[in-house]
Amino acid sequence: MQNPSKKYQPFQHAPKLADRQWPARTLTHAPIWCSVDLRDGNQALAVPMNVSQKLELFQTLVKTGFKEIEVGFPSASNTEFTFNRRLIEENRAPDDVWLQVLVQAREDLIERTVESLVGAKKAIIHLYNSTSPAQRRVVFQKSKKEIIEVAVRGAQWIKDRLPRLKGTEVMLQYSPESFSATEVEFAKEISEAVMDVWQPTPQRKMILNLPDTVEVAMPNIYADQIEWMCRNIKNRDSLIISLHTHNDRCTGVAATELGMLAGADRVEGTLFGNGERTGNLDIVTVALNLFMHGIDPKLDFSNLNSLIEVYERCTGMTVPPRQPYAGELVFTAFSGSHQDAIKKGLAEQKAGKQKSWDVPYLTIDPADIGREYREVIRVNSQSGKGGVAYLLENEFGILLPKDMQREFGPIANDEVDKLGREVSGAELKQMFWREYVERHSPWQLKSFETESKNGIVKCKAKLSRDGKPVEISGEGNGPLAALVHGFSQIGIPKFEITNYSEHALGSGEAAAAIAYIQIKTSDGKSKWGAGVDTNIELASVRAVLSALNRLE
Repeated sequence: MQNPSKKYQPFQHAPKLADRQWPARTLTHAPIWCSVDLRDGNQALAVPMNVSQKLELFQTLVKTGFKEIEVGFPSASNTEFTFNRRLIEENRAPDDVWLQVLVQAREDLIERTVESLVGAKKAIIHLYNSTSPAQRRVVFQKSKKEIIEVAVRGAQWIKDRLPRLKGTEVMLQYSPESFSATEVEFAKEISEAVMDVWQPTPQRKMILNLPDTVEVAMPNIYADQIEWMCRNIKNRDSLIISLHTHNDRCTGVAATELGMLAGADRVEGTLFGNGERTGNLDIVTVALNLFMHGIDPKLDFSNLNSLIEVYERCTGMTVPPRQPYAGELVFTAFSGSHQDAIKKGLAEQKAGKQKSWDVPYLTIDPADIGREYREVIRVNSQSGKGGVAYLLENEFGILLPKDMQREFGPIANDEVDKLGREVSGAELKQMFWREYVERHSPWQLKSFETESKNGIVKCKAKLSRDGKPVEISGEGNGPLAALVHGFSQIGIPKFEITNYSEHALGSGEAAAAIAYIQIKTSDGKSKWGAGVDTNIELASVRAVLSALNRLE
């Protein structure tokens, strides 16, 4: 690890493209999407999907809006072949969905593949062979000329068998596998050799797929390769240039987006990036990246949770909690400052002050992909008052005054810190109840009565202090003022009510009310209290006692 230059070298096959155009371009529309979940994704599973699982996932992909789906490698196994036949014979593919199949440039495999497609409405036959220097040297031990001959023979074998697919609309696709590690000049040469066999036209295009099979360079290099091919290959108007990126350097999404800027028309990938090694491109991420810029992705992820359930059930894989858009935690905030910003941003959106979505830390509205706002903020020891207040309000309708949030936030934080884990809204409510509503010592209310005459309210309260009965009487311009006066008459140090608010906790005649009261003593000490009762006057009295109890 001390001197990697002795073992590794920089990427050697970057094209010379001094006047590259892609950096100045902006994406304005979605590409043609092709899901390879049932082939690339399935190939990467420790336990491949059975036919029923593949059928369920296929239907889900169709429902999501995919018009091109690579359904498998029908020459690889009976399961793959059987699945393909069931899709066709049971008429499971809608008329506008292309069934794509993958095949190597071997005649026996091509024969089996064509056989699997008989009766299909729309079919894409995807031919590939590997072209990189390492593959030519290590795997095939063939020259460039011999590698071209492999591709040309494969293309001709497919062309010869097309009459057997009478009634099927066929599109042909070629991939110089390991394109990203191949000299662009050779990738162009072998692709044009295949084009010479298939003779695509602007009216009957072929797909030229240029895969980043193994990420061996930065994504800008891949973009240069794509732009170079788009600008230099013959008959560009007869081609659909397609991308197929992997994630070895964790830049599959970046490589795809830059490749689209560079001129690509089409993108292959999988749901949530399933695939060999570090995975394929995550189509969900690229599609929703377009969505957050106001571009219709032409795919429906409005119920992403349901899509995740099907994916996990069929593949046995799980979506990581930090997976962009789809992960359990991506619309959460544990940091107090983040929570406060999100809360204020959501309030601004609700008030209609912003025409477009612009909430700090949330790139899209979670509701647009079937998530709920209650998922946005969660609380652990790193959280602040904003997150605590948000959960109490959204789960239980407890609207803490701002100053009370500042008092309760650190109290809750200390308790959560001791637990050493995330807490639920219900646990936060229990903490609040223990700290404020259930503070019955030393003062506890037994009864409270008032009478009003000429604008003066008199009260009589029966209390207990440390279990001993105490009665007080007082008067003032309201029940609480009378109560405060009554306490002063029995020698309790003077205090005043500096903040008061209340609201209902539900609806209907039996609904409880909650009151929040802040008191301040003559020596400057202040505390909040809270009280709950079906009678708002009694809730307020209980809140005063709660604050007094918290002072002692």
